[in-house]
Parts: sequence; C-alpha cells; structure tokens
Amino acid sequence: MNSITSGRDGVTLVNVLTCDPANQENLLSLLQANIDQVISTLDGWISTSLLAAADGAKVVIVSRWRDGDAVKAMQSDERMQAYFPKITALARFDSILTTVAHVRVA
Repeated sequence: MNSITSGRDGVTLVNVLTCDPANQENLLSLLQANIDQVISTLDGWISTSLLAAADGAKVVIVSRWRDGDAVKAMQSDERMQAYFPKITALARFDSILTTVAHVRVA
C-alpha cells in the first residue's frame, strides 16, 4: 500500500493540474505512461499516485522522493523535459515541494 507517513525522510512533490474535463482522460494516460516509462526509473523516486477530480477539471499528482536534489534531477532529466510540453498542452499546473507535517490514521 502506498501511504504517506510523517517522521520519515524524504519529500513529497504535489502537482495540481487544471484541465478541460474533456482532456482529463488523455492527461491521465499521458501521466501514467510518464510514470511507468520515466519517473519510475529515476534515482530517488519512491512512489507516485494520481488523483482524478470527479468533475474532470483537475488531476493531482502526489510523488514521494528521497530528497529535494532527486526532485531537481527529475525536473532536469531530458526525458522529463520532453514530457513537459505534452503535459502543458493539456493542463496548467502548480507544484509544491513539501514535507509531511502531520498524519492521522484510523
């Protein structure tokens, strides 16, 4: 199970992508292919989850990484650079690099 816990080393990169609802399915397919073919091969990657808004207007990417340097290396990887224009053609996005501040589990 992919879970977020506090007190662990690492950082969490959260991307919120806003898209036309008609583009959400294509965006999700593109993101999944990118995760499977590129992201999962990069040093420092731990996990990625894709969350699709019920209204189709947003996709949230939650990725766990070893540290901020691993995130920077991912962002500058030439394979990622090739994906960014494809993603921005379907959505605009905001990125937030975070550490887990609190988790409560049932």
